[in-house]
Amino acid sequence: MAYLLNDPADFADESAAGFVAAHRAAVRRVRGGVARAAATSPGQVAVVIGGGSGHYPAFAGLVGPGIAHGAAMGNVFASPSAHQVHAVAKAVATDAGVLLSYGNYAGDALNFDQAQEQLRAEGVPCQTVRVTDDISSAAPDEAHKRRGVAGDLAVFKVAGWAAEQGRSLDEVAALAGRANDRTRSIGVAFSGCTLPGAAEPLFTVPAGQMAVGMGIHGEPGIAMVDLPSSAEIARMMVGRLLEERPEDTDQARVGVIVNGLGAVKSEELFVLYGTVAAELEAAGIEIVDPEVGEYATSFEMAGLSLTLIWLDDELEQAWCAPARTPAYRKGAMESSAQSAAADEVAADDTAEPVIVAAGPEAAAAGALAATAIAAIRAVVDREADELGRLDAIAGDGDHGIGMQRGARAADAAAAQAAAAHAGIGTVLALAGDAWADKAGGTSGALWGMALRAVGKRLGDSTAPDPRAVAGAVAHARDRVQDFGKAQVGDKTLVDALVPFTDTLAARVDGGAGLAEAWTDAAAAATSAAAATSDLVPKMGRARPHVQKSLGTPDPGAVSLALAMTAVAAVLVAQRDIREEKEN
Repeated sequence: MAYLLNDPADFADESAAGFVAAHRAAVRRVRGGVARAAATSPGQVAVVIGGGSGHYPAFAGLVGPGIAHGAAMGNVFASPSAHQVHAVAKAVATDAGVLLSYGNYAGDALNFDQAQEQLRAEGVPCQTVRVTDDISSAAPDEAHKRRGVAGDLAVFKVAGWAAEQGRSLDEVAALAGRANDRTRSIGVAFSGCTLPGAAEPLFTVPAGQMAVGMGIHGEPGIAMVDLPSSAEIARMMVGRLLEERPEDTDQARVGVIVNGLGAVKSEELFVLYGTVAAELEAAGIEIVDPEVGEYATSFEMAGLSLTLIWLDDELEQAWCAPARTPAYRKGAMESSAQSAAADEVAADDTAEPVIVAAGPEAAAAGALAATAIAAIRAVVDREADELGRLDAIAGDGDHGIGMQRGARAADAAAAQAAAAHAGIGTVLALAGDAWADKAGGTSGALWGMALRAVGKRLGDSTAPDPRAVAGAVAHARDRVQDFGKAQVGDKTLVDALVPFTDTLAARVDGGAGLAEAWTDAAAAATSAAAATSDLVPKMGRARPHVQKSLGTPDPGAVSLALAMTAVAAVLVAQRDIREEKEN
């Protein structure tokens, strides 16, 4: 658990501020994360990595010559928002372009893909390499669905070396992709971790047992076994990884990473590595420049992972190349000709958005939208623990916390906009941006996208009628499905969003007022959310654990239904007040 904290909601931001203060010569704070203190050399591809906080030294600790140019930093165990990724990339980009690389989690993919889309629209060349090294998270024939764990380091380092060599964006992406294709990891856990401010750990492992395949966010493993000896653990891990030796290599050289997840310290890791080395050598495999330490942690989780990257001549050169970052140093880096001070490079764009007051009717609609967002916050605060419990059954248990962070940030942004007499479009757009930035993760990305989409469609010129609202909600549903790729039946929030949208449109088309139509649509969403108990997940972190998920509703669908029901109460109250005045 975290012993050193103030307000848990501020933990990630305060940790980032302290990290930068401790490493001023190496990194600078930029909007959304950190970047090298020196500007990117002209003509050099910028490597931008990122992910949730709570995994140090991933990701901020790997920013520096030889690895990354910048890192987008999300909240605790939550992906950075698209705005954060975009801001970090813009702070370090040159005309050579940007390579985005990150662990393959649904929230990261949504947000980094949105950022890539925006960068390309602005004329910044951009490519992506997702890290998919964890063999426990999907079968070999679905390797593209695997998540990234400590293998991130291998891929990031190869990408950083290629960029330092002056390679083109296509070449950097190709080499990083080859590194990912040749990297395999497996992890085990002996106990869970507790998020800052939480009273209970995200998960527990029974005494005397070990979870095999546990994810770094607490995702359930693929098996629970009696705790073996260190030698038995090492032999099991090496054996599993050798079974997945890449087919396209006849080389017998590997880079090795033994990674501690937080509570298993160096001496124990060395005990394990001794057997790992013996097993690999017995298999006729040459070990090249092994790494033993902490590279991708999970707060105080007791666990470790083993990573192998199968090397060819070029990958070996990249693997062994010098690097100098706050948390990772190898060899001696040549002095860079580019030594710009932090105040000489791209400035941090932290200016508050300018809010333009709307006309009386539009401002009244904006105030109503802010009230609706406040109602969502209230219900999320009330149900956060239950949402977390539902998520922990087959996921990582942080859905309630993420929704709480997002709803609170959206409430504050909406209230500020409404106080400045903004129209409904601005209120919802700013609420969406705040939600995405603070919540992170898949749900943060989707809620932020949905609120922005509704706001953009409604605009600030007038108070929208029910048909305009239904059309804006349908537009938001389309955006969510286009980016998230989920369909009805995949056991996601889409299972509640689609019937909500369809019912709202049908009731409005039938002549119902907005309060009545929204209430019926919320009821449809609630029924649909409950029905997800009978579904198995086809997307997201719960996908590998279908049997655990059966009988439990999807937390994303449940939270959406709760939120829409809360908004319905606001609309009914506003209708009743209006009718009372008219009478």
